[in-house]
Amino acid sequence: MIIIPARLASTRFPNKILSNIFSLPMVVKTAKAVEEIDDVVIACDSEEVLEIAQKYGIKAVLTDTNHQSGTDRINEAAQKLHLNEDEIVINVQADEPFIEKSVVLALKKRVEELREKNEWVMASCYKKITKDDALDPNLVKVVVSQNQNALYFSRSRIPYDRENAGVQYFGHLGLYGFTFRSLQNFCALSSAPLENIEKLEQLRALYHDKTISMVEVESKSFGIDTKEDLEKALRVFKDG
Repeated sequence: MIIIPARLASTRFPNKILSNIFSLPMVVKTAKAVEEIDDVVIACDSEEVLEIAQKYGIKAVLTDTNHQSGTDRINEAAQKLHLNEDEIVINVQADEPFIEKSVVLALKKRVEELREKNEWVMASCYKKITKDDALDPNLVKVVVSQNQNALYFSRSRIPYDRENAGVQYFGHLGLYGFTFRSLQNFCALSSAPLENIEKLEQLRALYHDKTISMVEVESKSFGIDTKEDLEKALRVFKDG
């Protein structure tokens, strides 16, 4: 099950998920990018988005307007859908209309592998980025362990290359994979100080000593956080 959290009142870019992406609302474009992989549901916070999803034949669930994170929102949707606790839930952000199917499939495969032998299952994706890209606070960076587990996420450029050793930086893609059981467990964790400082919900898991397994992928996609990002995306992906 792929669930797309869709909050209309984005702080930095209000109503961005309804922005026109080659004649489709952004959230619809995202849903259609992944609909061949698994069942797709939009977890929305407004009747307007619910009606738009229905217009395009996409299943949607109306959720509470007060959720603090997209993960909390998809958890409510998953509960309303009465999913089995072992079912895989993939969180694809509504502002990733150009996410490649190969990326989502790689994440789903990792979750399937983890599910075979772990009670706690949480995974995400990352890709190589340039030193200049790493300066962008809207592009979240991640440092991973030798076993491909996340050590830390930040909006700052990490790690700090003190001696100009030529560090390879990694950008985090805002996709997450869980079992429904682990998704519920994540949402039951108390909010973490680091999560509130960086405004990165995944730090909640690390703060509580939970593992996030990371999958390295190749991707040209990026989250659209600002109007400038939207203009860039329309240029880069002009062929739709």
